[in-house]
Amino acid sequence: MIKDIVDFYYFSGTGNTLLVVKKMRDVFIQEGIQVDLHKIEDSNPEDIDLNHTIGLGFPIAEMSTYNFVWKFIKALPETALTTEIFMVDTLAGFSGGMVGPLREILKKKGYFPIGAKEIVMPANIFYVPDKDTCQEKVEKGLENAEKYAQDIIHGRSKWGRVPVLSDAMYYASITGLKLTETNLNQKLLRLETDEEECNKCGICYKLCPVDNITMEDEEYPKHDFNCEYCLRCTSFCPRGAISCPVNYKGKTYHAVKAKEFLK
Repeated sequence: MIKDIVDFYYFSGTGNTLLVVKKMRDVFIQEGIQVDLHKIEDSNPEDIDLNHTIGLGFPIAEMSTYNFVWKFIKALPETALTTEIFMVDTLAGFSGGMVGPLREILKKKGYFPIGAKEIVMPANIFYVPDKDTCQEKVEKGLENAEKYAQDIIHGRSKWGRVPVLSDAMYYASITGLKLTETNLNQKLLRLETDEEECNKCGICYKLCPVDNITMEDEEYPKHDFNCEYCLRCTSFCPRGAISCPVNYKGKTYHAVKAKEFLK
């Protein structure tokens, strides 16, 4: 049985993970469990209360997750309290380098892993516009999130591990083999703003979780070379002014409104 308070740390690129995290939060609350949501990009790992149950939620990117999410996880404080922890990620199909390696990292820090779940949601990269298919995936994903939350509450959730494949995928990601982190990729697939379409609203600048977009007074947004391709900027631009070369000519998907991230 999890503790009466859950601190749920999450990152959501275009909204899939946020929908799942909110669904799980609602189930916990219905069972009398307090849940506090924390954005990973705005959180300090040193501030975590080790007396609470900890939840981690994030999207899968290149068989793993984003570099700044890994940095947050690896900076979590060590604990001698066997602090309970669970994870959930959202993905289009397959991760490979996430569940097992994350479990081992957390166990070495003293945490007690109580559950891991990967939930299929609509794809962000290579998105093909199909509202019916997307809706079906969202509904199924939220059903899985609800069941997973119930399993955590009643002690039925598990956090398994497939060592060989998952370890190989994980080490590939942390040794510089992630394409999005290469200098060549940052140059060839750099996101850019179409100044003829941009109205300087600043939404992209405000949404970027790694401060890769700068925007001086009366200037158009400028994209640096540290993008992690969460696709927030291109997906939430109200005028479609930001191009994404790997996203079918700007046809983008987002599961929530931009205001959900701007609160």
